[in-house]
Amino acid sequence: MKTALLLSGGMDSIALAYLKHPDLAITIDYGQVVAKAEIRTASAVCEGLKIPHEVVSVDCSALGSGDLAGRPSVALAPVSEWWPFRNQLLITLAAMKAIPSGVQLLYIGTVKTDSVHADGSESFVNAMGGVLQLQEGRMSLEAPAIRMTSAELIRASGVPREVLAFAHSCHVAEFACGKCRGCSKHFQTMETLGLEPY
Repeated sequence: MKTALLLSGGMDSIALAYLKHPDLAITIDYGQVVAKAEIRTASAVCEGLKIPHEVVSVDCSALGSGDLAGRPSVALAPVSEWWPFRNQLLITLAAMKAIPSGVQLLYIGTVKTDSVHADGSESFVNAMGGVLQLQEGRMSLEAPAIRMTSAELIRASGVPREVLAFAHSCHVAEFACGKCRGCSKHFQTMETLGLEPY
């Protein structure tokens, strides 16, 4: 079965690349302010693992909200980085890119703490998987680490410390700001693992 991974260049998706070693990795530039940094990091990881890497660029910046869009969050945002329907968008775009290559299974790097977002829940992943199955190609969707913490995923993956250190987790800048929720998660995960953050 040919597999693909939606690879953002963050800790979780990098660890999943090491754990699953997919046949293809796909990074989406959807207009997020950190797109360049995510692409740079994801490309380096794929080069190291010898995984073909595709970048899809679709400017949805006008539809964004919160930290990743560089603008105030809409009123119903559960957290500052919330972008409306972002995971639905990313899964759809990744599937569109993957299907001509014969990919039958798409991985996403959702972990336990992502359930703060509705689109980080098991029910969401199952629903999106059902949508993909209804369409030509009948692609499957899996979030192998959805019941794991980031630290548990990283330990299971065997991702090298030096690779983990340059994961791009920041939501607001090309280089880590050290203050946003993404940077805070990175620091906390590294601390849990007993590693220096940078």
